[in-house]
Amino acid sequence: MRFRLIPRDEGFYPLFEKQAAHAAETAIELEKLMTSLPVVAERVQAIITAERAGDEVMRAVRSRLETSIVTPFDREDIQYLANSLDDVLDEMRAAADSALQHHLAEELPGVTEQVALLRRIAEANVELVGRLRTLDDIAPHLDAIDRLESEGDALFRRIMAGLFDGNHDALEILKWKDVVEALERAINAVEEASVVIESIAVKHA
Repeated sequence: MRFRLIPRDEGFYPLFEKQAAHAAETAIELEKLMTSLPVVAERVQAIITAERAGDEVMRAVRSRLETSIVTPFDREDIQYLANSLDDVLDEMRAAADSALQHHLAEELPGVTEQVALLRRIAEANVELVGRLRTLDDIAPHLDAIDRLESEGDALFRRIMAGLFDGNHDALEILKWKDVVEALERAINAVEEASVVIESIAVKHA
């Protein structure tokens, strides 16, 4: 058994877990926002508050990276994972901001499914990030996130095809396009975080 003179800094794990939890909670709020149009400003503010809390976690990760001597895994992986988790929150805020700015009042077919899928993949991410400490039995969670991201891609294409089917005016297309694309980017950011965790697991196998 090898002993370390300087122990690894285990303080990154709760930060990642907090960030994943923020994302899952924000996805719930975003789902409520997008399934009860017209947009309610108070619900958008709740999402903005969560995104700002995520920024605080991001700053804590960066500060810890600057002061830690021995990190639990590669520094670049820590930074990449933190960035990906932060991107999830950023894109959810972007979707909420766009919905408010564009005064969305009527639902677009498929978006209810899209925000529900975002919530599900964010919840799956909480389970995956919770296993980062040990990297035990992560395959089912990686598979679940990959499957949901693939569903998200197919749904995104279907929503965009419907948006450009000739039944929507130019202004409505512009309004919804911003929101739908931000939701798609949020889903992709969760999948990117899972790829980092998979890479970490391979390196430490």
